Amino acid sequence: MNSRQIPEAPGPSDAAGSFGDEVVDKVIRRLVPFMLLLYLVNQIDRVNISFGALTMNGDLGFTAEMFGFGAGIFFIGYFLFEVPSNLIMHRVGARLWMARIMFTWGAVSVGMIFVGTPLQFYVMRFLLGLAEAGFVPGMFLYLTYWVPAKHRGRALGLFILAAPLTPVVAGPISTMLLELNGLMGLKGWQWLYLVEGIPAVLLAFATLAYLTDRPSGATWLSPSERAWLDETLEAERAGTERAGGRHTLLDGLRSPLVLLFGAIYIFFVIGLYGVAFWLPQIVRGFGLSNLQVGFVVAIPYFAGAIACVVWPKRSDQRGERRWHFILPCLVSGAAFVASAILGAQWLALVPITIAVAAIYAALPVFWTLPNMHMTGLAAASGIAFINSIGNLGGFAGPYLVGWLRETTGSFTLALLSLSLGLFVAGVLALLVPHQRSREADAELALRLASHG
Repeated sequence: MNSRQIPEAPGPSDAAGSFGDEVVDKVIRRLVPFMLLLYLVNQIDRVNISFGALTMNGDLGFTAEMFGFGAGIFFIGYFLFEVPSNLIMHRVGARLWMARIMFTWGAVSVGMIFVGTPLQFYVMRFLLGLAEAGFVPGMFLYLTYWVPAKHRGRALGLFILAAPLTPVVAGPISTMLLELNGLMGLKGWQWLYLVEGIPAVLLAFATLAYLTDRPSGATWLSPSERAWLDETLEAERAGTERAGGRHTLLDGLRSPLVLLFGAIYIFFVIGLYGVAFWLPQIVRGFGLSNLQVGFVVAIPYFAGAIACVVWPKRSDQRGERRWHFILPCLVSGAAFVASAILGAQWLALVPITIAVAAIYAALPVFWTLPNMHMTGLAAASGIAFINSIGNLGGFAGPYLVGWLRETTGSFTLALLSLSLGLFVAGVLALLVPHQRSREADAELALRLASHG
């Protein structure tokens, strides 16, 4: 045995794993609630136009196609700056870079109050995408610096919980803000962008004070806890590289597997954002007021919040990822077909709720898959590249729904297009190769380090 043994702590092979579990729980309690708050604000500023559109489209004369294009062009800006943003974060650290992202996206979000024409709407949405680029993949990458692989599904599920919680929180608030129409000379949708954009600017300063870049700098962990975490994560990286995983910058950009993940995510995101940007208008078709829409939209996303926690935890417990992604994709696609058949009636809310819940069950599990095959710079570039490619579906989904809605006069074909995207994502995921678990690789690497 040599001096590289971990002090005071049993390794991952220990049956109870109590020390390691306690360390991971401590990390999750410290980081994930704050990350969830940041992501909640992020999602509110990204999709609040879905509620703003309830009055903004009429005030500014936007057609369904104009709104769909403006909602989607956000992702073009996001696509262009995604990979550079993640590489910069990998170099300068999450604390500084996330604060920069939050400050700029908050400022642009507030600037939406000045929109008056379709062109201005397109420009501001594009700039919001540029400003926000790198936040989500950066947070995914940040978790890989702190949370060992076997716990990552749970951590990702708790973080991504913010996405389905956003409409639950923002729906009622946003529609109540629309009721401020005329106050101090501002339209209701202008109050919405103003009030919901300011928190991102304020949280930028909180991020500088709260986040820690890496475990080695975590004064809130004991020396033995830092040592265990550093050794475990390093052993996982070594195990992935030894198993043929990618770890260089070019590996993350040119890997066929990265392109496969990007293709899967494109079709998945068509469903994810196609429904996210249009659900308030779909629900208003049931004959509801704007305020009622805010509360009803919360129902599917509340179910999504539960699924976002329960399903990834099950994936962790079973040690299986691929089918835990595929099955919800197929369920969601089938549910959208059912909602299209039912049309604009209250009963359609049942399959819509199932579809949204299944989408958010699959989302955290998807992001555990690339990390099984990449480490280091490959993870930084690869995760960002997958997200940037995939988020082109975030342009296609909302625009396709708007175009089909305007062309046909109903949401029937639009919902069928979302189901097709999810079916394709599930089928493509069958091509993802099985990978030896990182826990096994970490255990082997620690043994080699101890006996080397």
